[in-house]
Amino acid sequence: MQLRSFEAVVRLGGVGRAARALHLAQPTVSTQIKELAIALELVLLEPQGRKLVPTAIGERLALAVRSMGAVWQGFEEDVAALQGLRRGRLRIAAVTTTEYFLPDLLGPFARQYPGIDIELAVENRDAVVARLERGDDELAAMMLPPTHLPLARWPFLDNPLVIIAPVGHALTKRRRLKLSELTGEPLLVREAGSGTRAAAEQAFAAQSINWPPRMALGSNEAIKHAVRAGLGLAVLSRHTLSHNPADDGLAVLPVTGFPLRRQWHLVWRQDRALSLPARTLLDDLRARLQVKARPRA
Repeated sequence: MQLRSFEAVVRLGGVGRAARALHLAQPTVSTQIKELAIALELVLLEPQGRKLVPTAIGERLALAVRSMGAVWQGFEEDVAALQGLRRGRLRIAAVTTTEYFLPDLLGPFARQYPGIDIELAVENRDAVVARLERGDDELAAMMLPPTHLPLARWPFLDNPLVIIAPVGHALTKRRRLKLSELTGEPLLVREAGSGTRAAAEQAFAAQSINWPPRMALGSNEAIKHAVRAGLGLAVLSRHTLSHNPADDGLAVLPVTGFPLRRQWHLVWRQDRALSLPARTLLDDLRARLQVKARPRA
């Protein structure tokens, strides 16, 4: 457990974040890190601003722990294969907006294979990319997969991006709007590293639109609250809104070029073999989503 706590502190940059990720009390993680350093008689971490970063020897230990984790995961996969998916573990990373629909997609698989422990890490896009780089997870759900990694990708769901305003805003009375007509309004965006923000910025640049953000917020729910309060407009995935946005005090603006047509992808490293649980989940989702997409007779 000491090694697992140490690797989490290195990966997440702090004891508090590691404690939350491991579902442990912060003093417990701090004690484990201190005991590990004492046992090894090494300085493993050092402060850098508000973060803890590994020393040179600490970085080597973190790499060794990850290697051991990969070996253990391989053993678990072999056991799962022998037991026919009665036991096993599946690690999935997902960008934050997928929390509105991904649990519903994973539910049938989890019920069918109760012995498979699913570890779902929900982060912004930059953090998910970092997890893919390290090989922390087998599968990742995201809108904008990185191009610098050897990834296989499967587009599994549409992701329309819309521009929202508070109900009663003057712009909601218009039947059609140009994007250039919105730039006088305050723009609310997700934090740097968000895929939704990156997609919106790409769309603005394609139309040579200069619409600098007034405020950045760390979650979709915070953005919706801020828009409802009249603090500005925002670009969000339609998945983050209820069936009738007006019920939440929000309105989708009829802007030319919107919704932006994007897709959600499941991606995985092509240079690493997928485990039996991961392959089975992909087969299960393909079968269910293909049936769902078929038109009714």
